[in-house]
Amino acid sequence: MKLELIGLTVLWTFLYGYLIVASIDFGAGFYSLYSHWMGTKHQVHHVIERYLSPVWEVTNVFLIFFLVGFIGFFPETAYYFGTALLVPGSVAIILLGIRGSFYAFNTYGSTERPIFLTLYGLSGLFLPASLATLMTLSEGGFLVEEAGTVRLDLVELFFSPYAWSVVSLALVSVLFISAMFLTYYASRAKDENALSLVRKWALLWSGPTIIASLFIFVTMRGHNREHFEQLVANGGWFTASLLFFIIAVTLVVKKTRYGLAFIFVMLQFAFAFYGYGKSHLPYLLYPILKYTDHFTSPIMAKTLIAAFIMGLLVLIPSLVLLMRLFLFNGEYVRGEKNKGSEH
Repeated sequence: MKLELIGLTVLWTFLYGYLIVASIDFGAGFYSLYSHWMGTKHQVHHVIERYLSPVWEVTNVFLIFFLVGFIGFFPETAYYFGTALLVPGSVAIILLGIRGSFYAFNTYGSTERPIFLTLYGLSGLFLPASLATLMTLSEGGFLVEEAGTVRLDLVELFFSPYAWSVVSLALVSVLFISAMFLTYYASRAKDENALSLVRKWALLWSGPTIIASLFIFVTMRGHNREHFEQLVANGGWFTASLLFFIIAVTLVVKKTRYGLAFIFVMLQFAFAFYGYGKSHLPYLLYPILKYTDHFTSPIMAKTLIAAFIMGLLVLIPSLVLLMRLFLFNGEYVRGEKNKGSEH
């Protein structure tokens, strides 16, 4: 395998990790707010908080690795994406700051304040929409070169059906992934009240997830016919993704093997995510940038690949340890450990 493909695969793996971990985090924050609005907070609050407390600080590690690596492997992308992503990127950074700050205030403060929970919960919906802009721009048609500079055509972006289809998929995927994980987590906690509620959320967002995915195909055909044809050519990846989705939802409907159901959800999004990435090649940005033409030097590439693989080898065991100590610790999940720290 060429250095370019190895580098892309490593970066794509970090981005996939962020997709899963961040989706659970973003969705859990929104569900906490939603349950507060609906008067059902007493049913799910403790389950959600027991998940968020140990992991919210490490969620963005995957994103940082991806962004640093993307510029490191493909330095010329900074010229095209840097200015264009100034607005959506700035919004994402502000929202990430809000999530971290207000979650800390809400969790470690002496009293809970609704404004903190509202900002934290709503940012979980706005963040996926802003971060999805990168995927949208990569399809071409939104960046304009003028007098040696690159600018983002906000009017074209705002009125693009494809752009809205990406935002829709980002939102429903976050809510679906998070609800599926919380279903498993509530079952581990043996909290029947929470399980009943989050299971309904998982089934509720399963249908919109598939509809939004199909909407991507429909709008892609009109926006980027070349990439659409590549998506069709790689249809096996998406067929497998659909199969895993059906299995996961079937298990939830039957109220059994919730942990296995979430594994199938991860496989569902893995096959769709890597299938999309494969169909996007050789372009990083249609029709301007190809990964084969704008790669860094071989020495730098080998150094970055080694560093990022080492990063994965450190990060993954750290996450496993975190899960064993907290997320999948029987006493902690059931709220029998550190009860005094919970609100």
